[in-house]
Amino acid sequence: MNLPNSITMSRIVMIPLLLWILSTHFPLQGNGEQEILASILFIMASITDGLDGYLARSRGQITTMGMLLDPIADKIMVTGALIALVAYNPQVVKVWIAVVIIGREFLISGLRSIASSEGFTIQASDLGKLKTVAQIVSVVAAILAHHWDHWQVGVLIIPVKWYAVAAIYFTVLVSTISAIDYFIGFWKQIDHASKDRRKASVLASRKSASIL
Repeated sequence: MNLPNSITMSRIVMIPLLLWILSTHFPLQGNGEQEILASILFIMASITDGLDGYLARSRGQITTMGMLLDPIADKIMVTGALIALVAYNPQVVKVWIAVVIIGREFLISGLRSIASSEGFTIQASDLGKLKTVAQIVSVVAAILAHHWDHWQVGVLIIPVKWYAVAAIYFTVLVSTISAIDYFIGFWKQIDHASKDRRKASVLASRKSASIL
């Protein structure tokens, strides 16, 4: 197993550890250690999300296993974190919010599978990249908001819970818009592919008729 695939596997391993830290079975609770550790772990997992792809491309180590594991690891990371937060901090991450964000991830995965079977790919848009950043920020903020309502640094007051709520709703908005944008791009590509197949079929029929 090469280095990029090992990094991808490490991201998958981090998710059960994150779920354990956010559970009631974690020994360090009540003083903020639980939230700090969970936030650091999720940030590390998010960093590996971009690092494995970069290393695979720069080293020429793109493999079938990596292409399979990377999106699976991403979906497990997002899904696991949001489901855990529904129980851990329901005031910020409500059930319908988790359903919308997770549903978007599986919808895009389905469209990518169809696109691949049709012989084309749809590149990630800037909206998709913004959605990824928003997800990371909102998950970390929601974890921290479980223990802290606000931080006071000198005279500066940082409303942690308010930031968490704003970030999670912003993530829902960007996720929805990016899903619509992706679907429009998919529809244009699939329509174009369908037209190409019809043209090829007509040309083949004409060629066959001329031979006869």
